[in-house]
Amino acid sequence: MFIANAYASTAPAGDAFSPLIMLVVFGLIFYFMILRPQNKRVKEHKSLVESLSKGDEVLTSGGLVGKVVKVSADHDYLVVALNDNNEVTIKKDFVSAVLPKGSIQSL
Repeated sequence: MFIANAYASTAPAGDAFSPLIMLVVFGLIFYFMILRPQNKRVKEHKSLVESLSKGDEVLTSGGLVGKVVKVSADHDYLVVALNDNNEVTIKKDFVSAVLPKGSIQSL
């Protein structure tokens, strides 16, 4: 009396692939919006780190600005001179940017 009869739904055959199509669309969006730009940034940073040489002025991820005094080829470390009296040994991966020549003196 109060309960309606339940009948099986007859869905068209095309609806069976719509979840699969949506999954593929989301996968493509994820790839082009997140993975591809991140891989590009990683590749650019790796080439930046490999191109470091003595005399480059660098900015570290910690905010230190200095001049590269020594590059260790077998290890992944740099010696960066912050001023005439202070030198710091850092890992190459912590260099976030190479500054143009003369940037330290303009500060």
